[in-house]
Amino acid sequence: MRSLLALLACLALSACGLQPMYAGTGGASVAQGMAAVEIPAIQGQGGWLVKNALEDRLGVARQGGDSPAPRYRLDVRLDDSLEALGVLNDDTISRERRILRARYQLVDIASNAILLDATSGSDAGIDVVSSEYATIAAEQKALENLALSLADRMATQIALALRRQANVEQP
Repeated sequence: MRSLLALLACLALSACGLQPMYAGTGGASVAQGMAAVEIPAIQGQGGWLVKNALEDRLGVARQGGDSPAPRYRLDVRLDDSLEALGVLNDDTISRERRILRARYQLVDIASNAILLDATSGSDAGIDVVSSEYATIAAEQKALENLALSLADRMATQIALALRRQANVEQP
């Protein structure tokens, strides 16, 4: 009975239409497309962090590597803000929120067509303590974590857009 249930589960899973994104017929073009994304410089420290994280996530070879000619360009605009949340009776801030938002477009360089136009963002709470150094370190760590989170979300959306593009290009 268990073997019959396992066989039925395997058949049901294969019928659901799930396919690996980075392997097989359409997946190879997705991985190649991700490696062929050019990411121009993004302003600010958060932009530098997001750009490096995106290059790591997309598998983009940095300068000096054997990277393919860029086929796509990723234009990113960041909005990094820090706002006070908790204000005590003596007008001191006890909690802050760091917000990192991105508006990005994936552009096909050859046709100048926009394949993806999206926004993504994340935020983090920060305790403001009596040590200014500790507060600055917490703000910096929050920015680093937000940049990684944002790059993960952006890379997923880029991979999905490239997969859609690969499915359109296939007959």
